[in-house]
Amino acid sequence: MDANKYYRNIPKVDSIMENGKIKELLDITSRELVLDCARKATEDLRIFINDKPNEDEINAEINNIINKIALQVHKLLTYNMKKVVNGTGTILHTNLGRAPISKEAAERAKNIVTGYSNLEFDLEHGKRGSRYSHFEKIITRITGAEAAIAVNNNAAAVLLILSSLAKDKEVIVSRGELVEIGGSFRVPDVMKQSGGILVEVGTTNKTHLHDYEENISSETAALLKVHTSNYKIVGFTESVSIEELSELGKKYNIPVIEDIGSGVLIDLSNCGLTYEPMVQNSIKAGVDIICFSGDKLLGGPQAGIIAGKKQYIDKIKKHPLNRALRIDKFTAAVLESVFHEYIDEERAMENIPVLKMINMNIEDIKINAEKLLLKLEDFSEFQDINIEECLSQIGGGALPLERMKSYAVSIKPKIMSCANFERELRNLEVPIIGRVVNDTFYIDLRTVLEGEDQTIYDGIKSLFK
Repeated sequence: MDANKYYRNIPKVDSIMENGKIKELLDITSRELVLDCARKATEDLRIFINDKPNEDEINAEINNIINKIALQVHKLLTYNMKKVVNGTGTILHTNLGRAPISKEAAERAKNIVTGYSNLEFDLEHGKRGSRYSHFEKIITRITGAEAAIAVNNNAAAVLLILSSLAKDKEVIVSRGELVEIGGSFRVPDVMKQSGGILVEVGTTNKTHLHDYEENISSETAALLKVHTSNYKIVGFTESVSIEELSELGKKYNIPVIEDIGSGVLIDLSNCGLTYEPMVQNSIKAGVDIICFSGDKLLGGPQAGIIAGKKQYIDKIKKHPLNRALRIDKFTAAVLESVFHEYIDEERAMENIPVLKMINMNIEDIKINAEKLLLKLEDFSEFQDINIEECLSQIGGGALPLERMKSYAVSIKPKIMSCANFERELRNLEVPIIGRVVNDTFYIDLRTVLEGEDQTIYDGIKSLFK
């Protein structure tokens, strides 16, 4: 094959830039961006020709070069992070951003971050203030702690606590609580990074109070309890309660640290779920420092909240690592708003999306499914549509054994495979994410937010119009 013959047929960049379709792109973006895409397209075409495909393939690529450039420009101009519809039934879907924030909290944060704010300015005294002051008071009010701060996630919170209180000292942990969470984050690894020395006690399934006490020495800096929120050990098991561990800590004047994980502030057993340890109860039990996630069952932004005794929180605040891990003004504003909702539990259950989804009445979910089914019947010639019972889950490493009864709209496409249908929905302007089981696409209505039924309708309509 004479490659040079085909190289000569590749349009020059100057002539490409004079093409009418390419000129239209200059109305929406810079000449430099379009020029870069044109150069890249011609270079890619040369590489393609070097692979020695057949003549028809080469000619097709040459004839399509303008369309390829236009497509690439539009891709570069499209924002990558976007809103999606969560039809998976997983409330705290890690890949879909975990807890959605309430519109009220987002609006309040928007008003703050789109202008200047008193982030680190004391309005009362007219001098430098602390970014923690905006949410510390409300966190301590809700949890009963003496003081509080927040960093950018709970892994950072654990690292900061141990770095501040246990560097080059021993930290005693039950062997059954050496957890790993997503992203290969392991308690032993973060312990090593902090400079703390891990002392494992007990066994995987059983740890007794005397296991802790027998390992306390002059080198012990803390007793650490980790809530195993993303898995459960059942059967022949025993663990030490936070009350017992707190008493032991007081006896030896050693701080007790608890990583409680999901940050529950309301008793979810009232919603029919298994009881999950609550932050307030640990504080009442005497724990010295507690940390938990902001974007899980709390229903707020990504953050690691640290609360507890003032003497320890003050030390943590002063640690150099704290500045590297501190939260920004948007997170601070949302965090304050979310904690304010917890002043009234009924208000929190209604206004915090995560709690509202957990507490949804099964009949209301069914009604929502019926409404969506009615809309989608406009496209019944293209798909078989039904309502089916299904099971939702919490997700996000919280309450792993819990499943909640729910209803889903099931869609079995007639004119394309279910795999293609699922892919097309993922590639919509507002992607629709669901579950595929036995060549059927399921949209669980528990996690479909208010108004998103119309988004689903519009998205599916665009596939069949």
